[in-house]
Amino acid sequence: MFHYEIQVRVRYAETDQMGYVYYGNYATYFEVARVEAMRAIGFSYKKMEEEGVMMPVLELKNQFKSPGYYDELLTIRISIPKLPSLKILFEYEVIGEDGREIGLGETTLVFVNKVTGKPMRMPTELVDLLEPYFIK
Repeated sequence: MFHYEIQVRVRYAETDQMGYVYYGNYATYFEVARVEAMRAIGFSYKKMEEEGVMMPVLELKNQFKSPGYYDELLTIRISIPKLPSLKILFEYEVIGEDGREIGLGETTLVFVNKVTGKPMRMPTELVDLLEPYFIK
């Protein structure tokens, strides 16, 4: 299983009238975690897209436990529970500065040929980078 974690500081513009992180912003935090996790293992989303592969989101799930607040440093823990093929599942845990569980999430993305729009297998470069995390 692949694991990574990143911290994100909540900006004022990301909060609602109650002072909580607006729920829609968690999707952005998840995207930041995905991109940085891939960068950490030496994979570039930008390069992948330039080479004709896109990764649209098929599904997003969020479960909220407690609110995040303005100026709080959130830890986003991301994992990939199984080696991807056509689709890739990311699981997230959001932890507050004080250690409380803020929420859980999942995104499922699919690898798509940029020109045809058809699903395709995960790029070989990404297979090579992720495979070691799943070998027992």
